[in-house]
Amino acid sequence: MATKKTYIVESKFESSEGFLKCEKYRDKKMQDEEGDDLKERIEGNEFSKEAVTSDISNSSGVDSRTYYSLLLSVSALSVITRLYNIDKPSHVCWDETHFGKMGSWYIKREFFFDVHPPVGKMLIGLFGIVTGYDGEFPFGKPGDEYGETRYVGMRVCCALLGAALVPLAYMSVWLLTKSLLSSLFAALLILLDVGTLTLSRHILLDPIMLFFIMMSTYSELKFLSYQNRPFSAQWWLWSALTGVFLAASIGVKFVGLFIILYVGISTVNDLWKILGNQSNSLADVVKHFVARALCLIVLPTLIYIATFAVHLKILNHSGNGDGFYSSAFQSQLIGNRLYNVSMPENVAYGSVITLKQRRTGGAYLHSHWHLYPEEHPPRQQQVTTYAHKDFNNEWIIKMADTEPESGDPVQLVVSGDLVRLEHRETRRNLHSHAEPAPLSKRQFQVAGYGMNGTGDANDIWLVEVVGSPPGTVIQTAKSRLRFIHYHVRCVLHSHDKKLPKWGWEQLEATCNPNLREPKAVWSVEEVTDNRLPNASFEIYSPSFMERFMESHAVMTQGNSGLKPKEGEITSRPWQWPLDFRGQIFSGKDHRIYLLGNPVIFWGCLVAHVLFAIYFLAHSVKVQRGHIENKVWREHKKTMFTACWWLLLGWALHYLPFWPMTRVLYFHHYFPAFLFSAMLTGVVLDHTVILLMTMVPESVSGTLFHTVVGGLISGLILSFYLFSPLTYGMDGPMALEEGSKMAGLKWLNSWDI
Repeated sequence: MATKKTYIVESKFESSEGFLKCEKYRDKKMQDEEGDDLKERIEGNEFSKEAVTSDISNSSGVDSRTYYSLLLSVSALSVITRLYNIDKPSHVCWDETHFGKMGSWYIKREFFFDVHPPVGKMLIGLFGIVTGYDGEFPFGKPGDEYGETRYVGMRVCCALLGAALVPLAYMSVWLLTKSLLSSLFAALLILLDVGTLTLSRHILLDPIMLFFIMMSTYSELKFLSYQNRPFSAQWWLWSALTGVFLAASIGVKFVGLFIILYVGISTVNDLWKILGNQSNSLADVVKHFVARALCLIVLPTLIYIATFAVHLKILNHSGNGDGFYSSAFQSQLIGNRLYNVSMPENVAYGSVITLKQRRTGGAYLHSHWHLYPEEHPPRQQQVTTYAHKDFNNEWIIKMADTEPESGDPVQLVVSGDLVRLEHRETRRNLHSHAEPAPLSKRQFQVAGYGMNGTGDANDIWLVEVVGSPPGTVIQTAKSRLRFIHYHVRCVLHSHDKKLPKWGWEQLEATCNPNLREPKAVWSVEEVTDNRLPNASFEIYSPSFMERFMESHAVMTQGNSGLKPKEGEITSRPWQWPLDFRGQIFSGKDHRIYLLGNPVIFWGCLVAHVLFAIYFLAHSVKVQRGHIENKVWREHKKTMFTACWWLLLGWALHYLPFWPMTRVLYFHHYFPAFLFSAMLTGVVLDHTVILLMTMVPESVSGTLFHTVVGGLISGLILSFYLFSPLTYGMDGPMALEEGSKMAGLKWLNSWDI
């Protein structure tokens, strides 16, 4: 191979009194033509490998100016695109009905139940307070007009957090690759994705969660950039900030667990390298381990627990979520019927009681005037369980064979008694028979039967105090009770199966033939009986940690029990990377549709394939003993390392959804998409460099600007075409004449 003289400008940076000196030096003659050519092309343009330190703020010269110019540009564009016409539409969009409402409850300090931890919702409430929202708007349903409500401030705050994703991606990829082109591509892919843009412009948990995930990622990478300066002030700062943002991530949604796993794997890898460094003593290794344990385990745990302390301190008034929690938990809520209450400590025949199932998320035994439909004979009165307090939860406990009369002596109910439970509102008795339950066919139907308290033998139940001998007096809130049907020999039970609309989507109540069913246990929550002396409920007050643990048990069960509602648009994980189906955010005359930019989403899939091809080709070359130029080897090492870590981030935030049985939506993919976009930016950079090595040196510069310009132009054009999905569509649908989206319905599954 003929040799040729190439002129290479290398930058050598030396630290001197807080700034870096750039020194240009000698021409080189390299023996390997491929290495010559590649090194010039990698280092000969300002977008490729920049030989600067990880601490950009200390650098000077063109490299630093270019870095910050691009960072400022993508940041400004991100803010502009997120805030443009953010007041539109002026009605409630999609899950704003949930999270706006929850922000209002924080402002009014009313307790509620949600399947997610409290940080994101507390922030939405805080956004409302600082921007003048009073918490009075009901957020009833999507499409409700805001009118004079000051809702824009909450949208702006969420949008600013969403806008931060772009510069965070730019800076994170820089830390991984030291390549401005990789960083720029990654930032543009997130900036110009209309799906990420849509999620950022509404009162949702998603922009808050995505911000904390990206901050966790950036903080961890920034911390690793100080690995040569361990235990310095910056090292401790970024380590602690990583812990703070990890706590914030899981404090918004349990999906934050995936970024914790990501940082955990990175930390284990870092510690393994430290252990393998023979210059480190065992004491040094232990110090590194303890430092990471303090910043990445102890600190996040304490912050996470503290957020629940704040959550429970703020929400100290009774609200619509009380019924999901135990009687003891409810007794701490101002305005709840159990707060500072005095009620009978025991239950007597003739007492009015409410029964609550003793399990996580257990509901109240409930009935109403509606009958079971004809397909579930006999058409007797429905009995269900209901999570909210209601007068239809009240029952009168009576002896099995006699009606109470005024003047009868007070007789306490004890374990082993045969009883009837009469629904106070409808005067029908709790009843069961050998008919299959509506949903659980192997269990028996529970119904309301009779008239004015008079029924038949199938109304009789044996009450049993679990773990206590016959004759044990029933204690309010404390005793664990079973109600065993005297004739059918089944136990009163309920679970998380929701009845259809004819049952008001309340939970199915059944009589379970498995008498040992551990969840078929109840407690008396409230007793009304003027004949009995009252006792204070303060004796049942739970500690903070008991309330903390119960909150998590209820949230976990609520998460696993989420099922799609009738007619609701859901999706499965295989559809997400394909951009197969979106989510309707707004209807009416201002339609908004959550859909990823298909050019970007499908381009990311191509990038994943290209990365696999590049790595396979590299592995084959290495196995065959092919020797490459040092610069090329270093470039590949950096590129492959960055891609593997980003691929891991994508996999951890995507693959766990596959086995989940709960209801899933397209927006669950976007944490994984952020990592996919960053990986794609790195792959695009490497592809551009590969193309430059395949053409003569005289045209490589032209090719570089043509390819990069073409890619950026294509991304901008795709954003322009699909931006109405975010900013709002009106008029005909995409397949109809005169539509703004004419020709852009590339998949039939898109509802545009």
